[in-house]
Amino acid sequence: MTRTHNIPPQYETKKRFAQRLAFGLVSLFSISIVGILVVVLFFIIIKGIGVINWEFLTTAPADGMKKGGIFPAIVGTFCLIIGSAVFAFPIGIMSGIYMNEYAPKGTIVRFIRMMTNNLSGIPSIVFGLFGMAFFVNKLNFGNSILAGSLTLGLLCLPLVIRTTEEALKAIPDSFREGSRALGATKLQTIFRVILPIGTPNIVTGLILSIGRVSGETAPILFTCAAFFLPHLPQSIFDQCMALPYHLYVISTSGSDLEAQRPIAYGTALVLIIIVLLINLIANLLRRYFAKRVRTN
Repeated sequence: MTRTHNIPPQYETKKRFAQRLAFGLVSLFSISIVGILVVVLFFIIIKGIGVINWEFLTTAPADGMKKGGIFPAIVGTFCLIIGSAVFAFPIGIMSGIYMNEYAPKGTIVRFIRMMTNNLSGIPSIVFGLFGMAFFVNKLNFGNSILAGSLTLGLLCLPLVIRTTEEALKAIPDSFREGSRALGATKLQTIFRVILPIGTPNIVTGLILSIGRVSGETAPILFTCAAFFLPHLPQSIFDQCMALPYHLYVISTSGSDLEAQRPIAYGTALVLIIIVLLINLIANLLRRYFAKRVRTN
């Protein structure tokens, strides 16, 4: 026999008030975050849009970086992004596959996950010092795109590993069991069933890692970045300019900081646009792969 309880009106009133208060606070915080982002973007756009033109984007710096453009820095930034991705993406994805699909659940996985978390918490300047000691000096790569790309690859490797692992962990085991029941091997199941389903989330993690790499200054400061290099690199063993380091230099060094400040804001705006374009491409790729998963 069930017993019904009459909820007092005062309790209902307090409950509705608590819900409205919680919803209001969450909405306020969300709007505040968006507002801060809009203010920062608006400030950079207002300060930097005046110097952006075709010459600024396609020429090298001149006159002590008080004139000219940032084309070598743009090219150097893309070289470092591509180089770090070539190094980090295969290793990170394979490591995530191993941790979720092959490694026995227990001490090994917990140890690898703990080390990965510790690696992701190390300050970027420590990666720069390691890159200088190991890649630049020990392996004799010198200050080069190769040394900078490997250092940045190490920096974003933990993020690639964890996002890949979490993307594969979210896939139900029924897909694996169904594929194995049809006679597929474990390797065939991973490459033909699991990875296609997890690709949208994996791509998101990869693009997040690229976004982090594109704005790092400390690692490239010790491994590859040049103060002033008015020509393009010829090989992976050459130094290069990069937008984050270029922005740091023209904001803090030089004989006429006031004349360099508009260029600094313009450089910051170009860097933000590059990151936004990368995120836009990531969303398009994520939707494309998600659509393929649904249609298949």
